[in-house]
Order: sequence, then structure tokens, then C-alpha cells
Amino acid sequence: MDWGKYKYFRIQKQDKVGVLTIDHRATENRFDGNLHHELEAIWKDVAADDDINVAILTGTGDRFLGGIDTGFVAKAVLEHDRSQPGITIEGARRLLYNYLDVEKPVIAAVNGPAVSLGASVALFCDIIIASEKASFSDPHVLWGAVAGDGGPIIWPLLIGMAKAKQFVLTGDVVPAVEAERIGLINRVVPHDQLMPAAMEIAQRLANGATKAIRGTKICFNKRLRQDVNLIFDMALSLEWNTFQGKDYREAVRAYSKGETPRFIGR
Repeated sequence: MDWGKYKYFRIQKQDKVGVLTIDHRATENRFDGNLHHELEAIWKDVAADDDINVAILTGTGDRFLGGIDTGFVAKAVLEHDRSQPGITIEGARRLLYNYLDVEKPVIAAVNGPAVSLGASVALFCDIIIASEKASFSDPHVLWGAVAGDGGPIIWPLLIGMAKAKQFVLTGDVVPAVEAERIGLINRVVPHDQLMPAAMEIAQRLANGATKAIRGTKICFNKRLRQDVNLIFDMALSLEWNTFQGKDYREAVRAYSKGETPRFIGR
């Protein structure tokens, strides 16, 4: 397995546990086309690596995984700069479906803010352990965009429709302690105990009856896939439609200058 091809992940393997650490310091672990493409591909390699029974996904420092990088999207949308790899609707589909194809347990060790697509990536994981410094939010609407990355799928499954609508329609931030209280995540631990806590669960699963564990995950994912099949393509289509709108361009312009956008509903 050629793990050396990944520029924005550090991969460590020990005792059948693979730790995937997101490390895109230029964007402070926010998405650009390069990181998105690597996250699309990495799940196929996790699935194929016989030295990994369980994966842990985490970030560097105090950042887990953010939404789109403001500098990247400003160049792409406002300046029509196509010098970097873009993010496509096909790539967005690959990212989620490649993840759903992984039968091995995946643990999110959320060490800081998980924002927008970063929140979806964390919340789709099988077990979610968060540092007390972590938080979760899906602020697509604050950018004038439909929440197309999976928020309308995974948030209601975890906390129910009413609370999911509240948080995804407002883009409000959910601190880790509150996220645990409402059932959005499994557990909150002190920051310096995050990786030990995640590794303890990972090693238990890695040394367990792996065929039974994987089969059980497949059963859980049948329900998850049902909702993905129902909602995801429409959400992506509506999201891409809002990318062409004036509100989205206004949000990109405003946030790139540190201003508050003025939306007109178009």
C-alpha cells in the first residue's frame, strides 16, 4: 500500500490500528481541492490495507477539519482561478460512498472544530470521541448555500429532526459537551486524553471478532445508505445550484474580506 502518496495526511499503523491525521497546515485543515481529492481516495486504501482493522481519523493541533478554505474558494469563485484542482459534484459523491464502502470501524478523534463538510466527515464515523476543545457546526446557510455535504442526512439520524433542523438551518455551533449531551457524539474527554481514549476503543475492536464486527457495521450502514440514497443526490444538486447564486458570491466576497455578507435571497 503506497501511503506515501498522501501529502495532507500522516498515516501511522500500530497493532492493526491505522491513525489518519489530517495535516494541511497551509489552510489550517480547511478544504481545498487537494485535500478533498485525498479524502475521496483514502477510504479505498483503508479498506484494502490488511494491516488495518480499525481506523482513527483525527487532525493536527487544535483543528480537526473545517469547511471550504476562504482563500481557495475566493480565487475559484471571484477570480475564476482554475490553477488548483477543483471540487466537483462527482468528487463529493465519491468521498461519501467510498467511506460507506469501508467495512472496518472508523473512529473520529475530534481534536478541534469540525465545520461544514468537516462536521459531516466526523459525524458519519462509527464512533465519535471529542476533545473538550472540539465543536460541531454545519454553517452552509451562512454562506448562502444548501447543506449538501450530508448534514440533512446524518444530523437527524443522530439527534432527531427538530434539533437537526435547528442547528443546520441556523449554522449554530454545538460545543463538544453539548454535543455529547444531545447524543450527537459518543464521548467528551480532556484534550490530552483524546488519542488514548480513541486508541483504547480502537484496539479493543481491532483485537475483537473482526468478521462479526464488520458484518454488524454493514447492517447498521444499510439504514444509513437508505437515507443517503434518498437525500444525498438532491442535496448535492441543490447545493451546486446555490453556488451559482448571488448570495453565495456575496458570502465568498464578504468572508474573504472579513465582512458580514448581506444576503438578498438569490
